[in-house]
Amino acid sequence: MSAKLVSAYQPETPNARSTPDANRRSANFPPSIWGDHFLSYASRETASNGNEQRVRELKEEVKSVLLMAPTSQKLNLIDDIQRLGVSYHFENEIDQMLQKIHNSSYDDQENNDADKELYTVALRFRLLRQTGFEVSCSKTHGEDILEEALAFTTTHLELALAATQGGLSPPLLKRVTHALYQPLWKGDPRLEARRYLSFYQELKSSYINETLLTFAKLDFNQLQRVYQKELSHITRWWKELDFVNKLPFARDRLVESYYWALGVYFEPEYCFGRMTMCKIVAIIVVLDDVYDVHGTHKELELFIEAVERWDISALDLLPVDYMKICYQALLDIYADIENELAKEGKLYRIHYARESMKVQVRSWFQEAKWFHEKYTPTLDEYMSAALSTTYFMMAATSFVLMAGDIVTKNSLDWVFTDPKMVKASSTIGRLMDDLQSHKFEQKRGHVASAIECYMKEHCATEEEATIELTKQVNNAWKDMNEGWLNSAGAANVPRALLLCIINLARVIEVIYKHEDGFTHAETGLKDIITSLLVEPVPI
Repeated sequence: MSAKLVSAYQPETPNARSTPDANRRSANFPPSIWGDHFLSYASRETASNGNEQRVRELKEEVKSVLLMAPTSQKLNLIDDIQRLGVSYHFENEIDQMLQKIHNSSYDDQENNDADKELYTVALRFRLLRQTGFEVSCSKTHGEDILEEALAFTTTHLELALAATQGGLSPPLLKRVTHALYQPLWKGDPRLEARRYLSFYQELKSSYINETLLTFAKLDFNQLQRVYQKELSHITRWWKELDFVNKLPFARDRLVESYYWALGVYFEPEYCFGRMTMCKIVAIIVVLDDVYDVHGTHKELELFIEAVERWDISALDLLPVDYMKICYQALLDIYADIENELAKEGKLYRIHYARESMKVQVRSWFQEAKWFHEKYTPTLDEYMSAALSTTYFMMAATSFVLMAGDIVTKNSLDWVFTDPKMVKASSTIGRLMDDLQSHKFEQKRGHVASAIECYMKEHCATEEEATIELTKQVNNAWKDMNEGWLNSAGAANVPRALLLCIINLARVIEVIYKHEDGFTHAETGLKDIITSLLVEPVPI
C-alpha cells in the first residue's frame, strides 16, 4: 500500500466523527457472520507435494479417457467434466471435440440411430450453443420454439415431481428438483460444480467414472485451499482498515464480496483479479451506504468533487472524518492496483478503472439528489441512471479490467461503449436487487426503486410491477445470450471476457433469486459460502 497515502490522513476520533446535528438515516444492517474466521487459514499450505502429484496423474488419466472415448460417449463425458468444474483443465481438447461434432464429422459406424435420440440431440445442442456455436438451444429473442420447449419440459418435470408412485429415483429426484429451481445456464459455475459432485456420486456405479470423480474432488479441495489463503490475506487488510468500528453505519460484507469475485473467475490464475475485485466490491458497498443512508446532501456533493479530482489534496474538501476515511481507502486501493499493473506492463488500464469509479459516484449522487428533492423518476429515467449507478455496471467494468492477460485495450474500449451484453448484465443486477430489496429500503427512506417508479408511472399495483420487471429481467437474459453468440466476432472480444460478464449475471441470479442475500447474508449466502469456502468435499 502506498506509504504516501496511508500517512496522509489519520482520523481525529476512533468513531469517525460526523456533523453532530445532521439528520442521518439508519439501516441497521446485520453484522458480518464471518468475523475473523478466515484469518485461521493464513498459515495453511495450499497443497502438499503428494496431493499435487496425485492431481496431475488423475488429470492425465481423465484426459486420456476423454480423447479415447467413442463419439457416442464423448457428449456425456464432456457434460460431466464441465458440470464437475474441471473443464478448465481441458479447454483445448473440449473445444476441438465440439468443433468436430458441430461439423458432423462422425465416422459412418458411429452415425447411428442413437445419435438421433432426443436426449442426445438435446445434450448436443446445449453443449454446442453454450460454447458459442450457431445452433438453437439457449433462448434469444424470436426463438418461439424454445419458449414452447421450456414450457413443455417445465410442466412435465413438475408433474414428475408431483407423482406419488412409480416416479423418479432419489438421485434423479434431486436433480430434477434443482433443475427447476436453478437453470444450469444461469447458475454460478463453482456452486453448480459443488452440487453436481454430490449428484454424480449418487448415480449408479455403471454411470460413474471413478477417476473423473476423484480428480474433481481433489481439484475442488485444492482450489478451495487457494481461496482460503486469499481470503486470509484480504481479511487482514480489512481488519487494518477497521471499517467495522470507524464506519459502523455501513455493511461489513468482505467475505460476500469475495464470493462475488470468485463467481466471476474461479480459475487459479486469477488470484490478483479475485483479491482486487473483492477489495473494490467491499469499498463500493461502503460508499453505496454512504450515499444511500449516512451522508447529508452537502457532504455527498463535496465527496463527488473529491472523487473527480482524485488526489490526496482533496481530503481538505471533506468536512467529516467518515468521508476522509472512505476517500483515503479508495485512493489506497487504486494506488495498489496501479502499482501492480505497472509491474505487469499494463498501466494503461488504471485510467479505465478510475473513470468507471467516477461514473459510479456521479450516478450515486444523481439518486441522492432525487431522494433529497423527493422526486420519483419515470422508469426510463430511473433505469438510465441506475444502469450506471448500480455497482453491477461498475463491477462488470472492473471485473473485465482485472481479467489478466486476456484483456486488451480494444476490449476495454468495447466495454466503455456500453454494449448490449454489459447493459443486460447491469439490468439483471439492478432489477433483481430492486425486486428483492425495495421494501427494506423504503422503510428506512430511500430513492424510489424500479418498483415504485413503475407503480407511479403506470398507476399499477406492486404485483403488476413485479410481473413486468421480471419480464424485463428475462429479456435481459436473452440479450446476454445474443451477446454471447454474436459480440465476440463483431468486436474481437475474447470469449473469456464475455464469460466474465455472464458469470457476473449468474452470481446476481444466485444472490438475489429470492431475497437480498448480500445484505442479509446470514440467511442468503451463509450456506453457499460454507460449501465453497469452508467445508471440503469428502474424498
